[in-house]
Amino acid sequence: MALFLQVLQIVAPVFLLAAIGFCWVRLGLEYRVEFVTRLAMTLAIPCLIFMALVRTEIDPAALRDTAIATLVCYAVVGLLALGLLRLLGLETRTYLAPITFGNTGNLGLPVALFAFGEAGFDFAVVVFAIMAFLSFTIGVWIVSGSGSVWPALKEPMVGATALGAVFMMMNWDVPVWLGNTLDLVGQIGIPVMLITLGVAISRLRPGRVFHAIWLSLVKLAICVLVALGVGLAFGLPNLALGVLILQVSTPVAVTNYMLAEKYGAKADEVAGLVVVSTLLSVLSIPLILAFFVQG
Repeated sequence: MALFLQVLQIVAPVFLLAAIGFCWVRLGLEYRVEFVTRLAMTLAIPCLIFMALVRTEIDPAALRDTAIATLVCYAVVGLLALGLLRLLGLETRTYLAPITFGNTGNLGLPVALFAFGEAGFDFAVVVFAIMAFLSFTIGVWIVSGSGSVWPALKEPMVGATALGAVFMMMNWDVPVWLGNTLDLVGQIGIPVMLITLGVAISRLRPGRVFHAIWLSLVKLAICVLVALGVGLAFGLPNLALGVLILQVSTPVAVTNYMLAEKYGAKADEVAGLVVVSTLLSVLSIPLILAFFVQG
């Protein structure tokens, strides 16, 4: 019971903030998703990532191993998903990116922070940065049939990750006044992303429900098993392993729906995956955390 209450305390703020966004729209109040998302992804999250890397006290070797393990995880998940889709005769352009890439930003980062503290958040930032880079390059290429690495390199969060890694390796610091400013800006990111998640879900129109349910369950099983196997193979410490499994197994991100809508894939099918997998995460995230959070 103590463990259940501890896990509930961790996940409750995440889903309550998302519920605020959901109810905000249902009450007919205005919420400009495009502006808020741009504010978070262009300014707040890059500041959050940069300061997390500058101040991290985690062994650089552990962060390096986590980064490599993350790349391996997404490669294996992607290949397994590709094989499954071809076996079932499902359209790769519609389903491959949603099954492979999860909501490591809006959902994964805050859950990692609440569950594992600042040290776990540092690992979560690494996974998020790698996933975002892959999603904006390979993910866009899959959905659109074309793509380039350059748009991803122009993303502020990619630059913030690279710059933060340099500061971390060189053991540099930033002036107190600048660090405080970046901290304040970065603190906008997590609550805004969670509220926006609720807003976006409230506006989705799900596709076939049962189809989305079994695909969401398959995605969850593949991601958890692959992340667990890769993490153990790399000998990641328990904290990094827990964060890796959590991040890789996060539900389908709303950005996958936006990309499907933009490039003419089956957006309604992706919307169904977003809604169902996010609802499923209400059960899956506490179960995953139960193995890594001490009671």
